[in-house]
Amino acid sequence: MRNNVKTLVLMSVLGALFVLVGQLVGGTSGAITALVIAGGINFLMYFFSDKIALASTGAKPVEEHELPDVYGIVRSLTQRENMPMPRIYLIPSAQPNAFATGRSPRHAAVAVTTGIMQMMDLKELEGVLAHELSHVRNRDVLIATIAATVAAALSFLMRMALWGGLGGDDRRDSGPLGALLGLVGLILAPLAAMIIQLAISRSREFEADHSGAEMTGSPLALARAL
Repeated sequence: MRNNVKTLVLMSVLGALFVLVGQLVGGTSGAITALVIAGGINFLMYFFSDKIALASTGAKPVEEHELPDVYGIVRSLTQRENMPMPRIYLIPSAQPNAFATGRSPRHAAVAVTTGIMQMMDLKELEGVLAHELSHVRNRDVLIATIAATVAAALSFLMRMALWGGLGGDDRRDSGPLGALLGLVGLILAPLAAMIIQLAISRSREFEADHSGAEMTGSPLALARAL
């Protein structure tokens, strides 16, 4: 619960920062344009991020007879949580890793590497998979997409302000001080957005740890895996 509240606060701060910068650079038209462009990009990323993530890692879909342990663990966890069964993928990599992707529980995929299959026992693997399924159940992909949209729009807005003379006639009439403030804003606003976005990501990871431990009932196994 605390991590959910923290995420909500960080999202609110990120949105407020965007609105503030929109006002500082001299109006709403640039903010609206930036938000529409960034929102369009992230809308596409939201619907195709799973395909991009799977393709970029070389993940291949596998049948149950190829990864019976993973299928068994994921099926047990999803049935316990009343979630749809996700698609299962295998990544040919020695690095121990796993991830879940998808915009909703009905459009989810879970991928594991060959390295993690060799390194962990079944209880540890269950903990890791529960952590990843928690991201799907908690709709962290949606939260990350919204945060990325606002952060990208904020960065793009500041660049538009720089190209347009740092915010219109009022800002230019203020002389060197106005230009300096605009330059500082150009540097600090995207940096602040990035820090908040990373904090949101960290908060969602803690929540997935908590949810994953509850899902399996074996927090020590997840701790060993991590």
